[in-house]
Amino acid sequence: MRAILGAYYFLHNGFFTLLGKLDGVAPFLIRLYLAPIMLAAGLYKLQHFDATAMWLAQGLNLPYPELMAYLVTYTELIGGFLLLFGLAVRWVSIPLMVVMVVAATTVHWDNGWFAIAPSNPITSTAKPLADIGVPMARASIENSIGVGERLARANGLLNEYGHYGWLTEKGNFAVLNNGIEFAATYFILLLSLLFSGAGRYLSLDYFIDRSARQYLKPKAVESKVEPVVELKVESEVAPEPELEPQVKPSEKQVVTVANE
Repeated sequence: MRAILGAYYFLHNGFFTLLGKLDGVAPFLIRLYLAPIMLAAGLYKLQHFDATAMWLAQGLNLPYPELMAYLVTYTELIGGFLLLFGLAVRWVSIPLMVVMVVAATTVHWDNGWFAIAPSNPITSTAKPLADIGVPMARASIENSIGVGERLARANGLLNEYGHYGWLTEKGNFAVLNNGIEFAATYFILLLSLLFSGAGRYLSLDYFIDRSARQYLKPKAVESKVEPVVELKVESEVAPEPELEPQVKPSEKQVVTVANE
């Protein structure tokens, strides 16, 4: 068992350590996915600014509709450009998330979750929740049954009276449910960018941050060390006094006797 765990963590750490060096790819792809969506939504509102302000006033009963229209339009436009180039991504994610929350709660909330209503209750993602008794999921399954009946009737009419092959050449017909699915998905992706940032190597944020860190990094203080001068002090040692040779008493007596 120890060997199995060791082999697993060896492969796990080796593989994901390698992926860690490419951790900027995921934020980059999220940005590329979100940027054209925000730009398209902002451009549409800018081209139909009066209609957007009127819709905010009459359709959603929001206060200051012209101001709200300006805020939403330019938040999506500027936010789309910043996401595309990876500049100030964390900052711009916040107002874009606010826009998604407002859109989900004021426009899509009453329509449930699905953006496009599923027409087959068996393959609906609400079925597992409906099987365990979640009321909203059961309502979604009932809605799917009704959607399937209407699509079958519409397809029958078109097949009998219209050019059905030409009409369905670009794809099958669907019922737009206009739920919160897309707004919630965009919110989650923006939340991911808020935590991760724009990503390494593929964003302006990365290069600006790296340059700023190098510029603001405190320079090492070069300590000026004064050269140490070794002073050799030659101490003058007084010469030792010459000592008279000590004569033994016997020798003195011999010398004295000899002199006499």
